[in-house]
Amino acid sequence: MNKARLFVLAILVVAVVLYVMLDVGQYLNLAYAQSQLDTLRDFTRANFALSTGLYFLAYVVVTALSLPGAAIMTLLGGAIFGLGWGVLLASFASTIGATLAFLASRLLLHDWVQGRFGKSLKTINKGVERDGAFYLFSLRLVPLFPFFLINLVMGLTPIKTVTFYWVSQVGMLLGTAVYVNAGVELGQLSSLGGLLSGSLILSFALLAMLPWVGKAVVALIRRNRLARAYKKPAKYDTNLVVIGAGSGGLVASIVAAGAKASVTLIEKHKMGGDCLNTGCVPSKSLIASAKVAETIRQAESFGIKGASGQVDFAAVMERVHGVIKTIEPHDSVERFTSLGVDCVQGEAFIRSPWSVEVNGRTINTRAIIVATGARPFIPEVAGLADIDYLHSDNVWELRELPKRLLVLGGGPIGCELAQAFSRLGSDVTLLDRADHLMGREDEDASSIVEQAFRDRGIELLLQHEMKMFRSDDTGDCLTATAPDGTLKEIHFDKVLVALGRKPNVEGFGLEELKVPLTGSGAIQVDSAMRTAYPSILACGDVAGPYQFTHMASFQAWYATLNALAGMIKTFRANYRVVPHATFTDPEVARVGLNEKEAREQDIDYELTRYDLDHLDRALADGNAHGFVKVLTAPGSDRILGASIVGPHAGELIGSFVFAMTHNMGLKKIAGTTHIYPTLLEANRFTANAWRSARVPAKLLPWAERFFKSRL
Repeated sequence: MNKARLFVLAILVVAVVLYVMLDVGQYLNLAYAQSQLDTLRDFTRANFALSTGLYFLAYVVVTALSLPGAAIMTLLGGAIFGLGWGVLLASFASTIGATLAFLASRLLLHDWVQGRFGKSLKTINKGVERDGAFYLFSLRLVPLFPFFLINLVMGLTPIKTVTFYWVSQVGMLLGTAVYVNAGVELGQLSSLGGLLSGSLILSFALLAMLPWVGKAVVALIRRNRLARAYKKPAKYDTNLVVIGAGSGGLVASIVAAGAKASVTLIEKHKMGGDCLNTGCVPSKSLIASAKVAETIRQAESFGIKGASGQVDFAAVMERVHGVIKTIEPHDSVERFTSLGVDCVQGEAFIRSPWSVEVNGRTINTRAIIVATGARPFIPEVAGLADIDYLHSDNVWELRELPKRLLVLGGGPIGCELAQAFSRLGSDVTLLDRADHLMGREDEDASSIVEQAFRDRGIELLLQHEMKMFRSDDTGDCLTATAPDGTLKEIHFDKVLVALGRKPNVEGFGLEELKVPLTGSGAIQVDSAMRTAYPSILACGDVAGPYQFTHMASFQAWYATLNALAGMIKTFRANYRVVPHATFTDPEVARVGLNEKEAREQDIDYELTRYDLDHLDRALADGNAHGFVKVLTAPGSDRILGASIVGPHAGELIGSFVFAMTHNMGLKKIAGTTHIYPTLLEANRFTANAWRSARVPAKLLPWAERFFKSRL
């Protein structure tokens, strides 16, 4: 403990000892103050300057030491000095004393409390940093909260000293004035309880709400500031215009139509968006064909000899497009028109927060939802523009299997397509600048996938940087920088760029409206999916931060509710439970935190892991590789996150998604009967492993003795 802390602690100890030994409390009560009132007034008239100085100092000391008696001191201020001087002296003395108590608490306890409980207090600290002045002002206005306790508690938070001082000065002023005014008639008071009636306390409580109301008003003014530059239409043609018929736009339209609102859906290309036409559906169809090819190769390990098959890549791609055709009616213009959606083919342009132009027609609408999705991100690398490169949108046009395929990017898209093309017969090289594939996942998860890729013959060039592309007589080539700084040439027949996706925010009016974007280029939205314009909302890939089809649908629900009924109630999206999966073999699925994120966010956790090489069904299927890993809060079965690597991980993760969504812990999963033999049993075995690890070991010898005694 440093000298400053020892000094302050010594002062506090001495003050408490003196307070008890001298029985100072007998002087800080109403009866004694009333009995000495005339003497104090006479002394003040004769020695006004000295009296004010002594009163001010005494008040500061009483408040700084958190001694009981601040109320009496305030009353005496009014009784001795009158309303004006009393308010002035009591206000400044109480604030200075409160600030000293605040500083003492910060000096003595702040570091210890934050060091011991900082992780648990993280949310509170962020709230105080953001709105500490509002919280403190509200507490100061309501006399029900002991001021000395507020001083001590606020000293443990990150609030700035200058903020604490001025907010306390302003916040306590009205209460001080009430007490000082009562002190003018001190001789007639029978008790301190009579000072604060129920109606007065209610008035203070309502007053405490003013800063929050003011904050909401300011936020509303800011949200409407940009919109004021545009004139609202006198009449609306529809309740809602949705731009983009991908996952988010389709869900938004069907929710609005289901609520019997009039809705216009505008799509410039194909209904169904990326997911149906170039994303989830074709990629999973390709993966399915590739898996069949791989199963044939592995047939002998299952006792099937002589199995063979030849990959007809053109037929594979025709099957992919056949699956798309089969699903198309689910997202078709005909279906959505039958549901009450006005479907328009054309390019939309937002002219104002309440008007959208399409095909030369202007539609006036009460709200607009932007669901324009994203497109492949193409890096600026020398020579790439001169190469006939592939990406996740145009790879489905291939009808001839590339003999040598270079995949750029080790994320979900790159990994899924790299493995699929390898199984179909391509010689695949995957290049990424990161240390591991699937960089968002834990290293033990990505390592299993990396080993599976290497076993299949996929060449992994990790920690490599693209330098330049070129073409010559031997074909196309990429020069890359290896981890040791040397240059490496990779020759290929086709290159697939899979380096993520870029939100579609250009060319339809957002720039002209000056709609703010995030650092990643997505539309900036709040938790209600609203942009800087309250009548313009966004969802899906164009809004981020999660570029998953299921999250686009999730966000679309909230965007639509707020677009149609936001003036009555605000519906806010919560991203506490966000599942995702990468459909490689083995699959990788996760919900909530993994170890990497927990460490980055400084969140304590306990780890439970179950390896699938112990699972009967996985062994029977010849697929016993991977694990289930669950992070729980220390001392609790509350699930912080779960990661699964293995067969059908995207299906298995559902147990943990359901549990986290409904605030169920591992005990509930452990207590649920699962069918044997199934892969789903792995989740229960993981929960059982958590429970077994917490059996009190000290009791086991006693249990053993008890059962032996029963023999």
